[in-house]
Amino acid sequence: MCEAEKKDLYAVLGASPSHSVQQLRHRYQQLALQYHPDRLRGECPTEAESGLEKFLEVDAAWRILSDPNSRRQYDLQRRAQELKQDWPVDSTVHLEDMTWDKDQGVYSYCCRCGGGFSISEEEVEEEETQRRQHDDEEEETVEGQHKGVVVCCDTCSLSVYVTWS
Repeated sequence: MCEAEKKDLYAVLGASPSHSVQQLRHRYQQLALQYHPDRLRGECPTEAESGLEKFLEVDAAWRILSDPNSRRQYDLQRRAQELKQDWPVDSTVHLEDMTWDKDQGVYSYCCRCGGGFSISEEEVEEEETQRRQHDDEEEETVEGQHKGVVVCCDTCSLSVYVTWS
């Protein structure tokens, strides 16, 4: 993502994703007038410089959000980034402390809500394989380092970090 897309462009304009192009244009015009370099010419140099930066930021946000195609692309990238965000981890559980169900090939652990956390043997092995490949590329593994994965409860929003040696 380019520098402008790292910031929330809607927040730059003081708007929300549900706003129409007309509403975005109105916000852009208000901010462009407020921070325009010609308007800040008489101010002290630091204020004029920060005003110019703000003006350029507002202008960049408007250029992306005013075009339907670039706005759609930005919204898709924004949503993808939101989906990548880490879950809030409630606690850490060691794989050895989980209950092993031989018939189903699943480790499970009870959640305080009454639901449960579960991870299959295949998921653990897959995670191990990915870690080994990553470690081979890095060539800087720490001996005895714990490996793990975040597992979500099947009934509530809690998650735990399941680790193993």
